[in-house]
Amino acid sequence: MAGVHHIYLIPGFFGFADLGGIPYFHHVREFLRDVLSDVGVDARVTTVATLPTASIRHRAGRLLSTIEADAAEDDAPIHLIGHSTGGLDARLLVTPHVALGADRNVESVATRVRSVISVATPHQGTPLAGFFGSLTGKKALWALSLASIYTLRFGRLPLSVLFRLVGVIAKLDGHLGLRHNVLDQVYRDLLADFDTEREAAIAEFLEHVRSDQSLLRQLTPEGIDLFNASTGDRPGVRYGSVVTWARRPSLRANLDIGLDPYLQATQGLYRALWWMSSRSRAECPLSAAQRAALLDVWGEVPELRDNDGMVPTLAQAWGEIIHAARADHLDVCGHFHDPEHDPPHVDWVATGSGFRRPAFESLWTDVAAFIAGAAQGASPDEA
Repeated sequence: MAGVHHIYLIPGFFGFADLGGIPYFHHVREFLRDVLSDVGVDARVTTVATLPTASIRHRAGRLLSTIEADAAEDDAPIHLIGHSTGGLDARLLVTPHVALGADRNVESVATRVRSVISVATPHQGTPLAGFFGSLTGKKALWALSLASIYTLRFGRLPLSVLFRLVGVIAKLDGHLGLRHNVLDQVYRDLLADFDTEREAAIAEFLEHVRSDQSLLRQLTPEGIDLFNASTGDRPGVRYGSVVTWARRPSLRANLDIGLDPYLQATQGLYRALWWMSSRSRAECPLSAAQRAALLDVWGEVPELRDNDGMVPTLAQAWGEIIHAARADHLDVCGHFHDPEHDPPHVDWVATGSGFRRPAFESLWTDVAAFIAGAAQGASPDEA
């Protein structure tokens, strides 16, 4: 395939491009670039510095600005890969005749897009948005964002902080009142361990999370219904999705994780998030091809309650099913337990799903094959 192809990795609302030297998509970017080269695609892979919890429209506008600054000097094909909410950003950008602001020439970019790939994206919304949309939930999201950043940097949270965070999320599930000073203490304890430069970058990121949380309303089943009604697929673009299904919390899962108090505590955090995400009442229709793809991999179709700890599994299907993974929401971005790899993979919570490096490589090899097919001009009907 002659010529370069621009690949854009779009984070979700927990994601970022490179925060004070802490990379979010590092493992994906490095592996995807190599495997695309193996299938004949000369790829330039770029991570988008998006607005974490701003509205999908503002996030899509930031995506447009990134592409304009990065790829305006050529007319090379573009491929969009969005993790979580990033998949919605990509869909909106490519929607025919979308308006992202006065004097924004969206079509000059959108007409170059060859594929839109969503990874664990809430195409039918997520119940978790409703929980985080409450006054206390918004602050809990803020603390959870910092906790995920801390884990990527240091490998583990301080156990005392983890226990407090588990308590916060569990109380969200039970609709109980929380003292905000608990969350403030979590914030102070975690931020204190970063150097001055990283602390400033993280504080700026978290200020975006605190000041603009428009996204949460849009990710509720009611909000996403309106989004889907006004967002159409672009003819000629190949749409595909990676679908994730994490292990249901259970006594067996707890036993499999072992006696490590840290892992047991993260399992408690996961259990609370899983139960909140399991309360989906949204319709999640599957096409015959999507249903067949899931049956082929898993031997069954997940129930409506099944999810990856953040997003209902059935809400993630859009276009062709590229890959179906037994994984949690961040496993697929390379955040799973594999300390022997260089650089090491760091898990965010212990789910017992068993996702490891071979599964990671299989997933992103399938994504690369999908991109190669789009680069060769395969139409959506041929997918």
